[in-house]
Amino acid sequence: MSGRPKIFDDQEVISKAAEVFWRQGYEATSTEDLLEAMGIGKGSFYLAFKGGKKELYERALGQFSDNAIAQFKREVDNAADPVEYIRQFFLRIAESPRKVHQKGCIFGNAVAELSNAEALLMKKAANHLQELEGLFLAALLRGKKLGTLKSKTEPVLLARMLLSNWNGLGITRRIYPDNESLATLIKTQLRILD
Repeated sequence: MSGRPKIFDDQEVISKAAEVFWRQGYEATSTEDLLEAMGIGKGSFYLAFKGGKKELYERALGQFSDNAIAQFKREVDNAADPVEYIRQFFLRIAESPRKVHQKGCIFGNAVAELSNAEALLMKKAANHLQELEGLFLAALLRGKKLGTLKSKTEPVLLARMLLSNWNGLGITRRIYPDNESLATLIKTQLRILD
């Protein structure tokens, strides 16, 4: 006898948990918060996530990253001009509603919150951000080949600068959630690509 069958979709409940973690942070999120958001009972929770909240958080970050990275890669690979795609990727931040600005970046939040408390989880979140930097670099190298990257700065440094801008915007958009101000700031930051 194998017990009761699972009656929920892992990906769906992990997505719901990711939203709670993103909004509240790891430490401030209780198991009860997660159970309510996921719509499952405690027994099902611990059956599916034997490592409890920590395992769920790790899986939520992984799933969120896999989806976001896959989408970015697909879109930038299909873009005629990868440098312009990067510009638009950043400028879309300034089109977000205030409630999205208040959440910041799920990975930046994790790095900041967990750096002194959960070093292993913090490292995994940092790895996801480094993946984004790698995608920036690949797009910039392609742009250089196509002649659409005009900057004389080395693409490796530009990719790191873009990641730094991304991380900074995760906090700045919380302080200044006005889209017009954010658009002006982002356009100024993106001059590094000219």
